[in-house]
Amino acid sequence: MTKTALYPGTFDPMTNGHTDIIRRAMKLCDKLVIGVAINRDKNPLFDLDERTEMVRNAVKRIGTVGGCEVEVVPFEGLLIQFVETIGASMIVRGLRALSDFEYEFQMVGMNRKLNPDIETVFLMADAQNQAIASRLVKEIARLGGDVSAFVSPTVRQRLEKKYK
Repeated sequence: MTKTALYPGTFDPMTNGHTDIIRRAMKLCDKLVIGVAINRDKNPLFDLDERTEMVRNAVKRIGTVGGCEVEVVPFEGLLIQFVETIGASMIVRGLRALSDFEYEFQMVGMNRKLNPDIETVFLMADAQNQAIASRLVKEIARLGGDVSAFVSPTVRQRLEKKYK
């Protein structure tokens, strides 16, 4: 039986922290679906196609880990419904700080009410990635700062192009 996990996010933009969580999540399942969320409330800087491409490029750079198959899929709507649609039994979430946990804790409670068979697994951000937040990366790039420590060279170039 294939163990499928979902790692959802807006990935606006894709950061080194996201890449680290993907690499580590690949060790926990046979198939990892990375769900690129369409979240109209967030007003993303990058459109869905750009964000999906950034995630696919990151997955290519990671390569194969533990024989895990990886698929990148855009989605919109209720997370738990998407989990059920793809046949996943687990949601993977990255945590950077206590504030992340408070929000995620509420989400787990709601998701368990909607489907108690779906587990949520939290992976703590690596120490070098704990401060990385997509929102802050965009702000640094917008103000002309160097984001190369937080994102891949390709994402850095995309950010520079967006803010020129």
